[in-house]
Amino acid sequence: MATKQTKKNPISLAALIYIPLVLFLIYLFFNYKGGNPIKVEWWEVKESMIAAGDVEKIEYFTNEYKGNVILKKDRLNSYKDKFGGKTPTFTNLFYFQVPSSFDAEKEFSEIRESLPEDKKFKYSFEVSPDYLGNILSWLWPLLLFVFMIYLFGSLTRKMSGMGSGGGSGGGIFSVGKSQAKVFDKNSKVKVTFKDVAGLEEAKVEIMEIVDFLKNPAKYTNLGGKIPKGALLIGPPGTGKTLLAKAVAGEANVPFFSMSGSDFVEMFVGVGASRVRDLFKQAKEKAPCIVFIDEIDAVGRARGKNVGFSSNDERENTLNQLLTEMDGFGTNSGVIILAATNRADILDKALMRAGRFDRQITIDLPELKDRESIFNVHLKKLKLAPEINLSFLAKQTPGFSGADIANVCNEAALIAARHDKKFVDKQDFLDAIDRIIGGLERKSKIIPPTEKRTIAFHEAGHATVSWFLPNANPLLKVTIIPRGKALGAAWYVPEERQIMTKEQMMDEMASLIGGRVAEEIINNKISSGALNDLERLTKMAYAMVAYYGMSDKLGNVSWYNFQEDGYNLSKPFSEKTAEMVDAETKVLIDKAHQMAKEVLESHMSGFKELAALLLEKEVIFAEDLERIYGPRVAADSEIKA
Repeated sequence: MATKQTKKNPISLAALIYIPLVLFLIYLFFNYKGGNPIKVEWWEVKESMIAAGDVEKIEYFTNEYKGNVILKKDRLNSYKDKFGGKTPTFTNLFYFQVPSSFDAEKEFSEIRESLPEDKKFKYSFEVSPDYLGNILSWLWPLLLFVFMIYLFGSLTRKMSGMGSGGGSGGGIFSVGKSQAKVFDKNSKVKVTFKDVAGLEEAKVEIMEIVDFLKNPAKYTNLGGKIPKGALLIGPPGTGKTLLAKAVAGEANVPFFSMSGSDFVEMFVGVGASRVRDLFKQAKEKAPCIVFIDEIDAVGRARGKNVGFSSNDERENTLNQLLTEMDGFGTNSGVIILAATNRADILDKALMRAGRFDRQITIDLPELKDRESIFNVHLKKLKLAPEINLSFLAKQTPGFSGADIANVCNEAALIAARHDKKFVDKQDFLDAIDRIIGGLERKSKIIPPTEKRTIAFHEAGHATVSWFLPNANPLLKVTIIPRGKALGAAWYVPEERQIMTKEQMMDEMASLIGGRVAEEIINNKISSGALNDLERLTKMAYAMVAYYGMSDKLGNVSWYNFQEDGYNLSKPFSEKTAEMVDAETKVLIDKAHQMAKEVLESHMSGFKELAALLLEKEVIFAEDLERIYGPRVAADSEIKA
């Protein structure tokens, strides 16, 4: 059986050390003259060796100011005492070094002319060759190039390993490889279904998929097949990714996790290549689960914005994903989980049965679900005894699981800021206010006239909502600036699934109550009602164009009419558009009149409430009940 060869780096640190060593040895080889010459002074050469007629030749190197003394072979025996009593076998026994001012040509020629013929010597002028410099002159660019390749390869391997969660390297050639992080028995996720609160129905569906992977015979004996995929749909922060983490922690099978944006790259064809590589790895480790978070990044409906798409790389990636999920090839044992908060823009082919057999909707948590979520996050906090989960859940309608986690964390930070030993009820209320309205800005200077206008504005909201039974119940009102708002009113919305026309009209009247209060008190209006008017207009337009609540237009709806992506204009005529605008204006005027009637009929209490706001800056529902009496009960029944 052949053993698997491990790939080794062709250039190692040892090689970078050996290369200079070899070059140095080459340099020594080329400069070897058969022995080690002895240095002598020039006067000794001149007065002793040359005068005795022992010198055969002098080689003078002009670039080193150095001369090699080459002796006659028959005179070598005269110098054996300097070499341990042995007659040397090479003639280059001595060399001398002179200063740069030494005129070698003049000196040598004068001495030679003064000698008899039998003692004359030869001399030559040479330039000492720099073998090492010559070699390095052409070798160092090559070494630099090899080093840069080595360094670049090392960096790209590290980046590839980081991006693929410790997967195979390959440098720049791994760009088409899957970027999925793999969780298995060696890197197990610690999140379990016990850590997921408030998603009971979704957990049942997901736990069934996990149970199938653990006990497949229980289902296959009855002829059932495991769903190929499950799509988690819901608003941001509701726990879709957390639920996927729990699946990874519970399933005990390999879990591939990646984001939809990981498929998309600037290189053409990379997305499709990564999809193929992802499913190839998944099939090799089947049974397993593949989780694609924010799948709308790659699963957007094809054909949208026709004529404006200059690059169809995203569509090619989606086509490959569709083929891998349910194509001609088999995909047994691979279950696809995906999450998105924009299911309306996903391609229909991606959402069909056979690819995502189950579409699990995860909505914002209701009252009981919020209690369960608070229970999970409060375990880590040091709480005061008076903390009531039910009270906290009632104070946070419309909050997602992520919002509730943020409330708990903010409450702990607020308690620590005030040097408390426990987190109490007021800390949670302050945290809720901080998240809803923003940071309190008590230092903001507001002129008295503006502060009076803000007080009457907020008192108008509070008064109208108190006397209209279908408006949201008031919790508190403040004129302390928070965030961008100069004042705010907190309500506890009823958790309705549907709303009647009467309920929406009461809400609209409550929204415009602040603007009406300014008109009554100041006989002029201000820009402070911008947010109210924006919400009011959207609600009125929805009643006319979406919900069919207009008497003139009747039961029609143009909600999401551009779903196919080709209709770039309104689906109704200009005459109908004028009617939509007119009916929207009628509803807004009606809400304005309702608010005006409420304020004029309770003028004394309205002014008393505004004065109380100017005095205390924050008032609660108890203050309104003391001024106006008990609030009228809301209509709980919907008339047929």
